[in-house]
Amino acid sequence: MQSVFCIHNATVIAGYARMDRSAVLVEGDSIADVFSERRFAQKSFGPQVHLIDAGGAYLTPGFIDTHIHGIGGFGTEDMSAEAILAMSEILPAWGVSSFVPTLYPMPEEDMIRAIRAVVLAMGHETGAEIIGIHIEGPFISPAQLGVQRIEFVRPVDLELMQRLWDASEGHIVSMTVAPELKGMRELALFCNQLGIVLQAGHTDASYENMIEGMQAGIRHSTHMFNAMSRLHHRNPNAVGAVLIQSDLSCEIIADGLHVHPDLIRLLFRDKPEGNIVLVTDSLKPTKQAVNAPMFANDEEVYLEDNLFYRARDGVIAGSSLTMIEGVLNLVRFGVPLESAVKMASANPARIFGLRRRGMISPGYKADLVLANADFDVQMTIIDGKIKYDHNAIERRII
Repeated sequence: MQSVFCIHNATVIAGYARMDRSAVLVEGDSIADVFSERRFAQKSFGPQVHLIDAGGAYLTPGFIDTHIHGIGGFGTEDMSAEAILAMSEILPAWGVSSFVPTLYPMPEEDMIRAIRAVVLAMGHETGAEIIGIHIEGPFISPAQLGVQRIEFVRPVDLELMQRLWDASEGHIVSMTVAPELKGMRELALFCNQLGIVLQAGHTDASYENMIEGMQAGIRHSTHMFNAMSRLHHRNPNAVGAVLIQSDLSCEIIADGLHVHPDLIRLLFRDKPEGNIVLVTDSLKPTKQAVNAPMFANDEEVYLEDNLFYRARDGVIAGSSLTMIEGVLNLVRFGVPLESAVKMASANPARIFGLRRRGMISPGYKADLVLANADFDVQMTIIDGKIKYDHNAIERRII
């Protein structure tokens, strides 16, 4: 028998609207109905329906992280299904219901091992659902590496791309590329035929390169403002292209460290909010016990003021952000809560073509997050099943 429950007395941030004092009825793995608290009081529920009093807490769609390398000491660089499944189990504590494990540039044999590990994990998740694979490189610019390793950066190679695709069994959903590289148009046409979302990133592209990339099918961009050619008054370059071209969507790492809060406010002001996607880009040791050695992309790192730095030279290595923290940061930076939640749910669902995800609406998957007034995750529900329960709010189950 399928489970049936109703979360009521909730502040529903649905991914398209805010509904105060509302209720959500879940039947099996789907949302069956959304209605007001007044209507809830008028209804009669049978004994098979579990009633959960949210006490006014926020109820949002489950968050979708489309750019994440690891969490809790587990990451894609482990090249094991066990590590990917551990990520799945950890992520609901941070409000994530779906995620896209993201690979660094590596030797080809390691990339294939990492891809196959994700494929093996798919369908066996105990927590957040894997919706595909994001490959960040290897067809990126040596001039905009960030902390990617130059020895694994490659010129465009369609035969290599075919081998990676074959290893993924059709599960590569996105790829970060540099639009200015020779052969990129052919790669873009190849990937678009397969339904792969191409993202401009780690790029030294001119404005014209970016426009040509868009014409070939590049329609998304990786960690806006980071590892891309800077805005210049005589050449807007990659940053300018993302700001100017309203149809070109973008990721943002909203930790206030990778990107200054005022630039995030500028982006929100000038970009259609539906084309901004919150990501974590979090590294393997994110939320790992700090007294243990920490490694990311085969480099020892240390955590200071919420950023990871390479131990050998002190260069910024990456993010320790979680999705729930990113949503809260966006609100602190002046983005309305309803918009911040969209950037973590409805927007990635639309851009990546994920049906029945990202909104609280009848017929959608019952992927839900209950968060208190401080926006701490209290409960995460995935496919109608409670995958994380903090037990920090008072619930009344009848």
